[in-house]
Amino acid sequence: MESENIAKVLIDDKGRLCVAPESEEFAHIFRSAMEVHWDNQDKCLYSPNPREWSYERWFQQIIAAVRVEYGCALVLTAHTQWDNISSDLKAAILASMAAKA
Repeated sequence: MESENIAKVLIDDKGRLCVAPESEEFAHIFRSAMEVHWDNQDKCLYSPNPREWSYERWFQQIIAAVRVEYGCALVLTAHTQWDNISSDLKAAILASMAAKA
């Protein structure tokens, strides 16, 4: 399985969780029917605003959608930027990724 580094994780001004890959584009992610979308202007994957699911759960959904639709593993690195993400949410995301590794 190929992999793609995650350049940035952020909550935007619309309240969406956004995951920006370093170089790949995932314009057809909607085909996975997992409520994950591609923002062509900002070059990021995004979730709807959280309803029943937390931001951490939506992060996992974004990761899963890319894996299912593209056969690609998104990877957090030491260079991943975290914008408008609380330290608790960042810790939860990192822990969930470590548990799946």
